[in-house]
Amino acid sequence: MGKGDRKTRRGKTYRGSYGNTRAHGAAPAVVGSKETVTKPVAAKKAAPKKKSA
Repeated sequence: MGKGDRKTRRGKTYRGSYGNTRAHGAAPAVVGSKETVTKPVAAKKAAPKKKSA
């Protein structure tokens, strides 16, 4: 994949074309879209202490 490949960034630059791989600026935010929800990280329990002799 290199200059001749139209799907790569290098190929787009070589041909002087634009697309998803080589877009102009950031895509505009969609109004009314849902925010990404992240799950809370579960707290790990501490390992039991070793008994001393």
